[in-house]
Amino acid sequence: MLLRLYGAFTTLAQPLVRRKLRRRAVAEPGYAHAVEERFGVYDESASGTGWCWVHAVSLGEARAAGILIAELRRQYPGIPILLTHGTATGREEGAKLLEEGDLQVWQPWDAPSAVASFLDRFQPRIGVLMETEVWPELTAACAERGIPLVLANARLNENSLASAERLGWLARPAYSSLTAVWAQTEADSHRLVSLGAKVEGVYGNLKFDATPDARQLATAARLRGQLPRPVVMLASSRDGEEAQLLDVLKRFGALSPVPPEQDAVQSIARRVHDVQWMIVPRHPQRFDEVAALIESKGFACARRSAAGAPAESEIWLGDSLGEMALYYGLADVALLGGSFEPLGGQNLIEAAACGCPVIMGPSTYNFAEAAELSLAAGASQRAPDMEHAVTAALKLVENPERRDAMAEAAQVFASANRGAAQRTAAALLAIAEAASEPRVATRAEERTEPSLE
Repeated sequence: MLLRLYGAFTTLAQPLVRRKLRRRAVAEPGYAHAVEERFGVYDESASGTGWCWVHAVSLGEARAAGILIAELRRQYPGIPILLTHGTATGREEGAKLLEEGDLQVWQPWDAPSAVASFLDRFQPRIGVLMETEVWPELTAACAERGIPLVLANARLNENSLASAERLGWLARPAYSSLTAVWAQTEADSHRLVSLGAKVEGVYGNLKFDATPDARQLATAARLRGQLPRPVVMLASSRDGEEAQLLDVLKRFGALSPVPPEQDAVQSIARRVHDVQWMIVPRHPQRFDEVAALIESKGFACARRSAAGAPAESEIWLGDSLGEMALYYGLADVALLGGSFEPLGGQNLIEAAACGCPVIMGPSTYNFAEAAELSLAAGASQRAPDMEHAVTAALKLVENPERRDAMAEAAQVFASANRGAAQRTAAALLAIAEAASEPRVATRAEERTEPSLE
């Protein structure tokens, strides 16, 4: 009864969802693409059966899905992949993963008719939800149809657990109906189990298995040899953090002329001027907004999209997608976005794999264990706020031996935590194979099943 009430609500909410998509499409045109797919209406060419369906809602999940899909193809060549997403950036990233015979559509809105239409059309052999995406109607429909549905690279922080517990009448049946869950950490596992999830293993984070783009790192190494100053980057920044950094730089005298004779040790302004500062926003729809913010604060701005290779300017803006390895390769130090506002932090694994030391703010609950392991390994530092982070970054660039030691520790830390992709793919394929085997009736069922004669 409660699920039916939820289904009625999501059905009635569809006009609001359409309105929201139209608004989002103004800034991100990708949201206007194939809108009807979200409500279970598909092009005739979008069909097939036996899919390994992977749902990666947004950019981060799509990147993790790419690692898992590559390993699935290694272990099971030719496996047909059906990719679904919820955001425009997720779909754009997911398109890079497609091979001949694969298919990509939007995630169905969690209303009974849209979910039923999706499952009727594609009849997946198994469904894989990435990280956090557990929807009540979708999980219930898969359970009813006998479609194995698993949660891979699963994480659940304390805030999300509290929210799920407040809606326990929806969350608990959804989590308990999953066929299997593979958690990133022991803490994630305990929280997921408390909601009724069947945690089959703690496999670590798939993102440790990512290999940085070698061409981008080579380009970064070449550019660094031409740069007159060390680079400090605010990486994957979120709303509010860019203003924090720019305000700190202004307070430290970044916009004031610095006499050449001024003692560099005594002058914070001189130390700030001796660094090239770079900002790489997390979300592409904010690129123009951040460029305008940089200029409104009195700084010059050089955009990657306009200049190609970064040009000398007060602030560089990394306004391109898919080039984080290049940016981390250029940076001597990275300030971790999402950690200087109460947002839980962005993932620091890619920075570690690129050998870039990280300074993170106080908020890292989304990747709590990775953050603590990184600190313990000597690959990162923590600062209580942006001002202390900038000061710590300046100390690091002035101490090459310390910076190089952190860079080496970062790569060791990243290498030591690999293996999640192999374990997850093997477990997933075992479930898919078991689900495809003909079911043998038990003796009790044989006795009670009516005869067809």
